[in-house]
Parts: sequence; structure tokens; C-alpha cells
Amino acid sequence: AHDASLAQNSCFLYHVIGGGTGDWDVPIGGMGAFTDELARAAREAGAEIATGCEVVRIDPDERLGTVTYDHGSGEATVGARKILVNAAPDALAAMLGDTVAEPAEGAQLKVNMLLRRLPRLRDTSVDPREAFSGTFHISEGYGQLAHAYREAAGGRLPSAPPSEIYCHSLTDPSILGPELASRGYQTLTMFGLHAPARLFVEDNAAARDALVKASLAELDSVLDEPIADCLALDGDGRPCIEARTPLDLENELRLPGGNIFHRSLAFPYADEAAGTGRWGVETPYPNVLLCGAGAVRGGGVSGVPGHNAAKAALGA
Repeated sequence: AHDASLAQNSCFLYHVIGGGTGDWDVPIGGMGAFTDELARAAREAGAEIATGCEVVRIDPDERLGTVTYDHGSGEATVGARKILVNAAPDALAAMLGDTVAEPAEGAQLKVNMLLRRLPRLRDTSVDPREAFSGTFHISEGYGQLAHAYREAAGGRLPSAPPSEIYCHSLTDPSILGPELASRGYQTLTMFGLHAPARLFVEDNAAARDALVKASLAELDSVLDEPIADCLALDGDGRPCIEARTPLDLENELRLPGGNIFHRSLAFPYADEAAGTGRWGVETPYPNVLLCGAGAVRGGGVSGVPGHNAAKAALGA
């Protein structure tokens, strides 16, 4: 909190700019419904969407750049006057054959749960539906956050991991199927802090299990029953809970170091002298633009980089 660079404030800024109010919206039907709508609009505008194709190389050219991709049975290329890249800057550098300036590192644990019902709270004066309808903070007092940070910086998993809980199905029941919603099932997402990727390198599975156990214990400390007793079971009788470390996100989603912002956040203003360009999405190559979270005016699910990359491509 006392970092003289004020880098911590850039993350806070992105948390409060949503819609000019700081509100975090939940798309009706879940994120899948949102991406489906984007795909529909793109196709109606004439776009062709190709899946199962991994981009292996980008050759920029001032007139016509080319993108080489592997479609499973070989490679193919496509040319474009403008190439918009939604991958992380590290990945873009690899596609271009450039050197990665500063490797990224994520520092979070993500735990997704499906519950048969919301747990009872130790504080019986509070309705669980009210408590979980917003952001539920666990072990996030100033001193607790500082202690967890010092432990992680010292190479140890936090002994009392701080985290935040979100119950999106309370805001939008359509996230669940009608049958589960009618039976009172709920989703619960835990976002754990101060869990840098380097702490998982030696044994990712063991570190993941240890941190999940400690994080759920912190949640249990404010509940009147173990959260495990509320978990739904799948068809094989296994608890419906999954966890992802930064290394898991890197392996599964190509997020460098598991960094959900693609790289360290920057304050959202462009510095043309430093080469970021007018819109903050420009690269050293005139026809290659970043449209993902790694853009200067990027970060999380703000949508700002895509808007700005479109403006840059149109010459606005």
C-alpha cells in the first residue's frame, strides 16, 4: 500500500471506472451469452470466425501484413491491412519474433464452486442472501493484507489467505439452468489474493491444494457450517469445486505467468513519446494493434482496448 510508484493505485482505478459509476455488471445469461452475442454481431457484419486455429507467426508490413496459423492439419496464411491482436503482449512478441521486455506474473487463486444452498453465517443477524449479494471480503483487513503480502514476498503461501467471494447467481439466476435455480442452487466464486506464480513453480498441484484448503478455512471461520457441507456433487459424487493457480491459467489459457491483466497494469493514458500512440493500442508496427488487456488503456474486462483498437484501425 505504501509503494512509492503508486502502481497499486492503477489497479484500484480500473475497479472504479466501470460505466463512470464503478458498478460491475453481470451479463444476463453469463459470460457465454455475452460472447455469443459478440459472435452473432460479427457474423452479421460479414466476419468469418475460425476456431481451432493457433496463430504461429505474424509478419507485419506497412501495406499488407500476413498471419500464419496452424489449423490442425497444416499451416495457412491470411493477409490483412490491419491486424488486431487480443493476446498478451508476451504472446504477440513471440508471434512477431521480438524479445519479451518484461515477463508477466499473476498473483491470484481462482476457486469456482456450485452450492446446493448458501451457507449459514456465524453472525445470525445477517441474511446470507444479503451478505453474498455483493462482494464478500475475507481476511482483507489492512493488517491482514499487509501480512499476507509479506509472506508471499518472502516466498511462502499466505497462512491466512485474503480473498473475495462473489455469488453471481444471486444477481442473475439465469447463469444457472432452470432446474438448478428452482432448487436453490447457487454459484460461488472465490478470488484469492497474494498468490504469485513463483510460489507454484516447484509443485503446482501441492501448492494449489494447500492454498485452497487454507482459503476455505478462512471462509469457514465466518460461517456457521463448513462450506464443504454446502457443495453440490457431480454425477460421480465428487464435490463441484475447481481451483486455478496462475500456472494453471498460463497452461490452459496462455496467460503469461497467469497474469489476468496480460501484464502489469499501467495508468490509462497514452504516451506518444514512449511509442504507445494516441489510443494506447499501437505497437512498433503500424498495422499491428493490441486490442486486449495488455494495451496501455487496458485491464480486466473493461472493453476499453477493443474500443480503442477499432478507433485506431478506422483512423479516428
